[in-house]
Amino acid sequence: MTATYTFDVFSSLDGFGATSGNWTGYWGKQGPELLDHRLAVHGEEQRMVFGANTYRAFAQMLASSAEDSDVRDPWVTRMRNLPATVVSTTLEGPLDWPDATLVSGDAVEVVARLKEESEVPLRSHGSLSMNRALMAAGLVDRVQVTIFPVITGRTGLDPIFQGAADFDLELIESRTLDGRTQELTYRPTLHD
Repeated sequence: MTATYTFDVFSSLDGFGATSGNWTGYWGKQGPELLDHRLAVHGEEQRMVFGANTYRAFAQMLASSAEDSDVRDPWVTRMRNLPATVVSTTLEGPLDWPDATLVSGDAVEVVARLKEESEVPLRSHGSLSMNRALMAAGLVDRVQVTIFPVITGRTGLDPIFQGAADFDLELIESRTLDGRTQELTYRPTLHD
């Protein structure tokens, strides 16, 4: 049996994963229900999978933040303490992550092997280019998109699905958090 792999990503309504504007984290729209739900999601036994760029961004963000900052929401602290695999051809160890394994190589090959060997589900938060490649290879079982109620047309960065293959999506689950943020979970199938 193979482990389930979830591509978990935060997005503006117009499909951007980040912004260059004066927005705050979560585009300023996080609420208690979202934060509690994220903690519960990361409370389950699982292995995180990151590409080099997302690992660097998380490590830098956490290193430059105070213990009581919004950056260190309880779910982020929990995520950081889960076992993790960082896939990179450029990073060198040791990594500044409590239980991280650095694996050099092609992400498709690494994740295919992880799916066969892991006894727990796999989850990747961010890692856009890596996850687009994994989706094209048929290795992503679920795409979980948390859509914050903002449009960042002028300031949006990191278009989440730019350059991705075409996919049909089957809605598996949906929820509204704090009366404004949508979490949609889909099963992707490559569109012929």
